[in-house]
Amino acid sequence: MPQWLINRDKLAGRFPPRTRARELWRVDPEFLEEAQNDATLLAIRDQERAGLDIITDGEQRRESYSNRFATALEGVDIDNPGTALDRSGHPNPVPRVVGKIRRKHAVEVEDVKFLRANTDRRIKITVPGPYTMSQQAQNDFYDSEAEMAMDYAAAVNEEVRDLFEAGADIVQLDEPYMQARPQTAEEYGLDALNRALDGVTGETAVHICFGYAAIIHERPEGYSFLPQFSACKCNAVSIETAQSNLDCSVLETLPDKTIILGVLDLSDMTVETPDVVAERIRKGLKHHPADKIVVAPDCGLKYLPRDIAYGKMKAMADGAAIVRKELQ
Repeated sequence: MPQWLINRDKLAGRFPPRTRARELWRVDPEFLEEAQNDATLLAIRDQERAGLDIITDGEQRRESYSNRFATALEGVDIDNPGTALDRSGHPNPVPRVVGKIRRKHAVEVEDVKFLRANTDRRIKITVPGPYTMSQQAQNDFYDSEAEMAMDYAAAVNEEVRDLFEAGADIVQLDEPYMQARPQTAEEYGLDALNRALDGVTGETAVHICFGYAAIIHERPEGYSFLPQFSACKCNAVSIETAQSNLDCSVLETLPDKTIILGVLDLSDMTVETPDVVAERIRKGLKHHPADKIVVAPDCGLKYLPRDIAYGKMKAMADGAAIVRKELQ
C-alpha cells in the first residue's frame, strides 16, 4: 500500500486491526475513496506488469484483511470494542458481538466491479472466513462460539454469492486461525466454513497460513490443520511453503484439491531469483499434479516495500514460466 495512502509505520507497529483503524489513512475522508481507487489501479497495473495471470485489487481499501467485512455486520458493537487474544497470545481490541450476526448489505461488491472494469485478466477477491472472524470477536450474545461461527458463515455465504454475481472469477476465504487453533477448528470451524460455501457454484479457495511474517516471527515447520480440508467444499487450498520450508509431502493428503502453492518468502527482503522460485515449485510438483497447482506468494505482501513486492511478484511469474516450459 502506498505511503501516501496509509501510514505504513503505524500499520507495521501494531497487530492487524480487528476494529476500524481510520487513523491509519493519510488522506482526508472526503478524498479517501478516490485515493483508494487510484491506489487500486496502481496495484492492478503492477500485477499485470509483473506477469501475473490472476489479479486482485491489492486490498487497498482495507486496514486489514478481515476488519472491513467483520465491522460491517449487524450484531456487532464497533464503538465499544471487546478484547480477544490474537494468534500470538496478546490481547487485541476486537468487535464485540451484542446481537445476532447478519449481513446488512454487500461489503465488497463494488470492489469487484471496479477490479473487473480495469483488467481483462482473471480476478480474485478475498473475504475473511467465518471461523477466523469468530476468533477475532468478543462474544457477549451467543450461547456458544460454534453458534456464532455459523451465523458468521451465513453472512459470508451471502457475500460470496454476490461477489460471483458481480464478476469475480475466484473468491478466497482467509482462515488463518484454523492453523492457530486446530482443536476448535476441527470441532466446528470446518462446519462453519462449509456452511459459508453452501450452494456456491463459483471457483472458491481457502487460505491458511502461519501469520504475516512481519508480525509473527516464530514459524512451525508444518501445518497443524491441513489434511482436514479434504472434507471442505472449497476447490482450492492456499498454503505457504517458502517461509517455513514446508515438507510438501503433506500435499498428498489433498489429492482432489487445487493447491495454491506459496513460493515467496515474505520474511526475507531479498528478492528471489526466478530459479529459486522454480525450485520451490518443483518441490510441490513432487507431491501434486501440475494441473492442480497455482503459484502464489506465501501470504499477503501488505508489509513489504512496494519495490520489493513488485520484484518478488515478477520473480514468481518468471519462475513459473521456467517450470511451465519444462513441463511442456
